[in-house]
Amino acid sequence: MEDIDSLCEIYYRDVYQYCLYFTNNKSDAEDLTQETFMKVMKALPTFNHQSKVKTWIISIAKNTAIDHYRRKKIVKFIPDLFLSKEITKEGLPESELYMKEDWQEVVDALTSLKPAYRNVIILRGIQEVSIKETAEILNWKESKVRVDYHRAIQQLQSILSPTERGIYSDAKSK
Repeated sequence: MEDIDSLCEIYYRDVYQYCLYFTNNKSDAEDLTQETFMKVMKALPTFNHQSKVKTWIISIAKNTAIDHYRRKKIVKFIPDLFLSKEITKEGLPESELYMKEDWQEVVDALTSLKPAYRNVIILRGIQEVSIKETAEILNWKESKVRVDYHRAIQQLQSILSPTERGIYSDAKSK
């Protein structure tokens, strides 16, 4: 059995990133990470090794983040971390500006998804957690992870792509 210090050292970054993706706030992510490891410390003696330690800890982080969401009624879940690069004195290069605008569009689309879809996108698509581990973290069956991930991706694509009707109606109005 590992001690809490080594678990923090090994899994801090994973927990922090998960919390950051979930809250869209560095300060909240730090607080949730700390709260997660406090819960890990309390629950460590009862850990039964039915799952990997990482999966168990991320599950605790997930539950801690959901509790936070319920308490605060937060709307946004995806961080602006990718949008907070340092701006040069000359301003943003045009390609970087477009990239930021595109990413903001993705962030807006992700925040419009229901929390279950956000969770599966964060875990599978952003953090690249395996299907099996995602199922354990979310307490789902692997088939549900596959189906919800597929549906979440489809929903994101439909939000991000202009509808054919929209394209045609724009063309007619010109």
